[in-house]
Amino acid sequence: MHKSFVSAPEAAARVWLFTSAGFAALSADPFPEARAIAAAQGFTGGAGQAVLVPGQGGALAEVLFGLGEGQDKLAVAALAARLPAGDYQIAETGGLSFASIAAGWADGAYRFETYRKERTAPPRLVIPETEDAARLSREADAVTLLRDLVNTPAADMGPSELEARMRALAERHDARVASIIGESLIEHDYPMIHAVGRAGADAPRFLELEWGKPGQPKIAFVGKGITFDSGGLNIKPGEGMRIMKKDMGGAAHAIALASLVMEARLPVHLKLYVSAAENAISGNAFRPGDILSSRKGLTVEIDNTDAEGRLVLADALTRACEESPDLLIDFATLTGAARVALGPDLAPLYTDDDALAADILAASAATGDPVWRMPLWQPYLDYLRSPIADLVNSGGGGMAGSITAALFLKQFVTAKSWAHFDVWAWRKAKYGRPDGAAACGLRAVWAMLEARYSR
Repeated sequence: MHKSFVSAPEAAARVWLFTSAGFAALSADPFPEARAIAAAQGFTGGAGQAVLVPGQGGALAEVLFGLGEGQDKLAVAALAARLPAGDYQIAETGGLSFASIAAGWADGAYRFETYRKERTAPPRLVIPETEDAARLSREADAVTLLRDLVNTPAADMGPSELEARMRALAERHDARVASIIGESLIEHDYPMIHAVGRAGADAPRFLELEWGKPGQPKIAFVGKGITFDSGGLNIKPGEGMRIMKKDMGGAAHAIALASLVMEARLPVHLKLYVSAAENAISGNAFRPGDILSSRKGLTVEIDNTDAEGRLVLADALTRACEESPDLLIDFATLTGAARVALGPDLAPLYTDDDALAADILAASAATGDPVWRMPLWQPYLDYLRSPIADLVNSGGGGMAGSITAALFLKQFVTAKSWAHFDVWAWRKAKYGRPDGAAACGLRAVWAMLEARYSR
């Protein structure tokens, strides 16, 4: 079971969740003197308000927590982030599903303490017998995996370490992993992955995991695994480079999603593809003005070496489409333009498949994992025209940057159904925790896959 969950506690404090309207409408105290204690501390059920009530001996006995208008399905994260170690059971849901409560709880209870001398125990949520503890734990474990991968510094999470993590996951689930490394990328026709990563001390590589039985529906996940992005010769400013350990966040999402598929034994034939490289600077780094060949056969003029993610994804998407998957989904921390458009929490979704978009958006609404569909506006492809090559890797003069990046990827996709997520994989000190990794769209996509493929 996930480390922030427990099924059989010896003793547990009770947690009462209330919206503002729900608390105002109470006709009786949920526990002795609850409203008097709430009044003394100014509790009205407002979003994020909390009252901790000790019992005999001083141990925490009751907790009141406010949900405000009740629109944030992960609001409980703000509570789990501030509670001390101990066990807690939900006495009042405030209208939230238990799945949302559990997802929020695990999110807020998360700690990245790999490099800390002193570590803390998380508060643990009691999972009732009426709930599917295995399912809730799988989801929480996948989000933890994702966040641990992204939070790990690039010195300890280069292309070789990312491969090791994939191999460990494959071994646990009897999956198969193949890797193509360094100069072998040229021999096996992954020229853009090689070009982007050849300046790095840790050789670039293309990673391919396969699980499941042939004959089942074929699904493929592709992840951008740029383990650190200096910007290349178009070097980023210091502020922009500071958190670029997270530029493998797309790979972390794809790996976490694959782990969910395998843990749940979803009846599919799964392929996971990760392009792993560091966008570094050295004498052999690729340059603005270079023209790269691609696995697809299209040539790409380099306008900006900091638009490298779409290059490594293009070769991976081409490879994925050679297997004719029924469904292809890629994740990438691709553009700052996506953050300008939608901010850090909304995951931008690009797809031409209206049925797929509808299924993902329905899953997003059900899980409270926000996703927003963006347009693949074909006229903007003109921004990516090169006078001397088939494409240029960035264009538009700063306009429609996320859309043009998605359109660039589309030129390498032939799958019948494809979705692209331009995620940030990060958040700023939300729920009282420090800056760090975040899952964006993962639970929504997983809920869609469960609905489509569960037995």
